[in-house]
Amino acid sequence: MAADSANVAARRPWWRPSLTTQIVIGLLVGILGGYVVNAGYGADEKAREAFLAWPGLLRDIFLHLIRMMVAPLVFASLVAGIAGHEDMKKVGRIGLKSLIYFEVVSMLALAVGLLLVNLIQPGAGVTLSGDVSKLSTIAQAKPHNVVETILHIFPTSVFQAMAEGDVLQIAAFSVVFAIACSLAGEAGKPIVAWCEALREVMFKFAGVVMVFAPLGVAGAIMVTVGSQGLGVLLGLGKLVLSLYFALAVFIIVVFGAVIWLAKVPLRPFIRATRELFALAFATANSEAALPGAFRNMERFGVPEGIVGFVLPMGYSFNLDGSTLYLSMASVFIAQAAETVTHQHFGLGQQIVMMLTLMLTSKGVAAVPRVSMVVLIATLQSFQLPLEGAAMILGVDAFMDMARTSVNVLGNCLASVVIARWEGEFDEKKALAEFGAS
Repeated sequence: MAADSANVAARRPWWRPSLTTQIVIGLLVGILGGYVVNAGYGADEKAREAFLAWPGLLRDIFLHLIRMMVAPLVFASLVAGIAGHEDMKKVGRIGLKSLIYFEVVSMLALAVGLLLVNLIQPGAGVTLSGDVSKLSTIAQAKPHNVVETILHIFPTSVFQAMAEGDVLQIAAFSVVFAIACSLAGEAGKPIVAWCEALREVMFKFAGVVMVFAPLGVAGAIMVTVGSQGLGVLLGLGKLVLSLYFALAVFIIVVFGAVIWLAKVPLRPFIRATRELFALAFATANSEAALPGAFRNMERFGVPEGIVGFVLPMGYSFNLDGSTLYLSMASVFIAQAAETVTHQHFGLGQQIVMMLTLMLTSKGVAAVPRVSMVVLIATLQSFQLPLEGAAMILGVDAFMDMARTSVNVLGNCLASVVIARWEGEFDEKKALAEFGAS
């Protein structure tokens, strides 16, 4: 099969590039178009916004198409995967292993961010400035505490959860529903069979939607660059570059170690996730990559029950990129504030702040601009100036692209690790579908 895939790629004409190539082309076209729009309209903000409404429409249509399939795909995958197993203890075991893995990797993300932000010190000598009023809407949202996070998992209405696209609540309902189908015996089998058929249909649905991914990507990045401009990167360039460097180190060192320990075939894994990584990066939206992640991880040899359980769970509890960003952004602001206050934010205080972030970053399900919400709450808790968050807000879109793509990559890797931990990873299938290492 790998040879057949290679032959198909070799026979593909130059004017029909792969979807990954199309997404990269869309990204470059969007950057160029955004730069031209930003430079062309200059200070005429209203005219610029009117023009960018059209590429914004392409972005929003694509994201709406993605979001409409998330709920049925998660529901069908979980029910078909879990109800197909007779051992219900396995569900609890996979859940426990997933939480352990998520917490360990999250701690490593915080540690990498804390280490590099102290070595590079991107906030040293930076003068804090920014319109705090821009944070008023975001600051109204609060990250959940531990009790609220647990309660939030269980929806009062599954239809409301599906309408709001709350992946964690949909997953919780689906798990309980799958267990009920299993306990129902023969009466539950037609429902399970229907879910299996629905899952396959949703994969085809995802294939149709992904044809429009390059247009959605071009529209998304054009709006970002067109409204913000590349010049906004200059003022906070050191922070942005530091984050990208830290995420690269995290991928190479931490994910690399995990791949080596779990014996994940590296090159096939890269081929399985590169399209998802590029899509998440360009759209700064992890949901955009979720349908593809379901499909590719199953093709990679991860059982559908593990994929359907780990991926939705990871979208709320395994935000590696966002966690690393929070550690760097919070210490960056503390470093910048030291220039004015002359009060050093020591390592002990930083560690306490990291422990706080470990808790608050887990309670951000269904909260818009989740990372900024947690950052504001953390700054308020440690009496750090909100002007720092207002200043970061100007380049947050560029940093969001990086952290979102790492979140998606981390969740894909988590599904493979749990499958290997359960002894159910089909390496032969991964090599057949995505080529040998």
